[in-house]
Amino acid sequence: MKNELLPTRFSGIYDEVYAGFWIRVAAKILDFIIMLPIIGLFLYINGLSKSAYFYAVVPNLLFGIFFEVCLVKIYGGTPGKLIMGIKIIQKNGDDVDWRAACYRYSVEFFIAILAVYVMILTLNMIDDSTYVSMGFMARNQFLATINPIPMKVQSWVNGLWVIIGLIVLVSNARKRSTHDFIAGTVVVKSIFMDKIKEIANNSTTDEVE
Repeated sequence: MKNELLPTRFSGIYDEVYAGFWIRVAAKILDFIIMLPIIGLFLYINGLSKSAYFYAVVPNLLFGIFFEVCLVKIYGGTPGKLIMGIKIIQKNGDDVDWRAACYRYSVEFFIAILAVYVMILTLNMIDDSTYVSMGFMARNQFLATINPIPMKVQSWVNGLWVIIGLIVLVSNARKRSTHDFIAGTVVVKSIFMDKIKEIANNSTTDEVE
């Protein structure tokens, strides 16, 4: 029977198998750089008018789902992770399925929905001419002043999620973050995938804590 949870160490592998903090940070930075053209496009559209922002909400959310769910299911990670040589798999060594990919992004998707909801509430407090008259930075500062509490709550929720994820990641042997525990996944170095698959399917694997 396949092990329900991969061991913390693998026989015959003397390097670290699980992807740690810094390599995952580097993958996030690469993802941001790769997404810059798309981010720039959405920012440009959002700045055209309030209506343009509203029309861009659904495509923006769908792009997030494509990037964080579809790519994870199909390729085992986002482009940044693949470039850095790390892969998301299920905790028993199987490839990520749709359920795990969706669960892994579920909290971030909720936070994205919360951000959109707060922004829509805030935009309804100003007219379109005021909105388009300001640049990106000035507009964001103005919006934060006219609806401060919801904007701060949304920012705190996002920040708290990131902080909790970092604490969890550095506090367990398999370097699983919060969304990994929710989805039942781990992030490993791709070069060890053949060995991981071999050991994961071997019922006699001894786990070393």
